[in-house]
Amino acid sequence: MISCHDAVRQLWEYLDGTVDQADRALVEEHLSRCRRCCGEMEFAQELRRLLAGPVPADIPAEVQRRLNQTLEEMDR
Repeated sequence: MISCHDAVRQLWEYLDGTVDQADRALVEEHLSRCRRCCGEMEFAQELRRLLAGPVPADIPAEVQRRLNQTLEEMDR
C-alpha cells in the first residue's frame, strides 16, 4: 500500500485519468482504506468543479480554508 503523501501527490493525475494502470490501482486501494485521503479527493473534485464553472462571487468558507491549507502544504 502507498503512503498518504504518495496518494495525494498522484491525486490530480488520478482524477484526470492520466495515471498509469498500476499506480491507479495503488491509489484506489489506498483510497478504499484511508478516510483522510478520501476527504482530499472530495476536496479536489469540488475544487475542479468550482474552477470549471463560472467564478462565484463568494467562495464557501470551507473551500477557501482547504484551498489555503493545500497551498501552504505545497510551499513546504
